[in-house]
Amino acid sequence: MRPDPVRFDAVDLARQIETLSQYQLDTLSFGVILIDRDGTIVFYSQTEARQSGYGEIPIGRNMFEISPCMANTDFQGRIKRAMDEGPVDLEFGWAGDFADPTRDLRLRVISSSNNGIWIFIERDGVGDTPPNLAL
Repeated sequence: MRPDPVRFDAVDLARQIETLSQYQLDTLSFGVILIDRDGTIVFYSQTEARQSGYGEIPIGRNMFEISPCMANTDFQGRIKRAMDEGPVDLEFGWAGDFADPTRDLRLRVISSSNNGIWIFIERDGVGDTPPNLAL
């Protein structure tokens, strides 16, 4: 197993992520989502689709409409308030996932260079083995 090209804890995580190919993003051990300022999904990694249990790549859909665990005032409101105040750089724990409402998540929400928002999701109890994706 190859180590991730970037660490979830990296200080400059968003900058590093933006240098990776789609294949590299899809094989990270943690989920990666990019949304625009309206919540529309621009990128959704294979890892996120698999680990969350969602199973699909919902490009073009609104993140907060498809994810009941994130479509609440506490989660969505926290991100919206941060966006309204300037560049976003949040880290917090969250309980509940699409397929497992008892799973503990660790999230990093960081502004992207294209005025969007990166959401990085690390899950408790999820293996680090990336899928065997073809180049």
